[in-house]
Amino acid sequence: MSAPAPARASLVQAVARGRRRRAHRRRAVVATLAVLVVAGFAVTLMVGQTFYPPRDVVRVVLGEQVPGASFTVGGLRLPRAVLAVTAGFAFGLAGVTFQTMLRNPLASPDIIGISSGASAAAAIAIVSLSLGGTAVSVFAIVSALGVALLMYTLAFRDGVAGTRLILIGIGISAILDSVTSYVLSQAAEWDLQEATRWLTGSLNGTTWKQALPALVAVAVLTPVLLSLARDLSAMQLGDDTAAALGVRVERTRIAVIVAAVGLIAFATAAAGPIAFVAFLSGPIAARLVGVGGSLLVPSGLVGALMVLVADFAGQFAFDVRYPVGVVTGVLGAPYLVFLIVRTHRAGGSL
Repeated sequence: MSAPAPARASLVQAVARGRRRRAHRRRAVVATLAVLVVAGFAVTLMVGQTFYPPRDVVRVVLGEQVPGASFTVGGLRLPRAVLAVTAGFAFGLAGVTFQTMLRNPLASPDIIGISSGASAAAAIAIVSLSLGGTAVSVFAIVSALGVALLMYTLAFRDGVAGTRLILIGIGISAILDSVTSYVLSQAAEWDLQEATRWLTGSLNGTTWKQALPALVAVAVLTPVLLSLARDLSAMQLGDDTAAALGVRVERTRIAVIVAAVGLIAFATAAAGPIAFVAFLSGPIAARLVGVGGSLLVPSGLVGALMVLVADFAGQFAFDVRYPVGVVTGVLGAPYLVFLIVRTHRAGGSL
């Protein structure tokens, strides 16, 4: 027996109010995160060994010549800040993409081996092949894409199961990390400083030559992922349900993987594998946004803010300057342990 008309109308109104509240909360969170990223970006440009007032910073950004500030802000701080935002956004966006697609919080590119592929390739290029600059970046990008293809091929069996892909990725990551350690153990002293970037990630010595390719990659690939956001959300319900809703599952999965791996590859080629940013951004964004709606943009903003703050802290919060990846690693490792312990106690599987 169907519910009376007033009851149905009340239910519809309650659902509509809930949707409006969630949408309002989402917009408020995205706006707040965007403001915090802009504020962090501005602070990074103004504060350092020498403080420059906002007026001088704006003049430099607009292309004017300001004695002292043009070199410090325009040549040193600005490309570093741009890469921090770009790489953080790329890691956050790609990380939550994998976590959503595979329905597992461990399905992060720095956990399942994609970042490790870029790192190992870069170390080999620098130490064994004596390459540098753009050649190292290209080598890292191609290798990250190759690792993703290998993982997908090994995991494919009448479709790709998330758990199987994650386990294969963790195994490949362990192998590649061992390769990186071996290569660096054979490196000459003058190669170690450049190769160290590929262990944890660093923004030290960033130039526009590094920042611009990553910026272009984010500008091109972000719209691709956003256009697939609805299909990606449907895939959280399972492949069969998504297919019943009209999603071309394998086609969407391949497109999502290529776009997300491209983001990770370019960001890693520019800044190294900044530890745990891709892993943490999605869960933090989910806590802030709440249930419902895509987490792509919020996770990207969380990643950008995380890298900005971690890099600033690594430069000025301690007696010794630390690369940004060391700071994010300190934040991310305890959460990884907590996630594994919580899942084990709940009787679930990763």
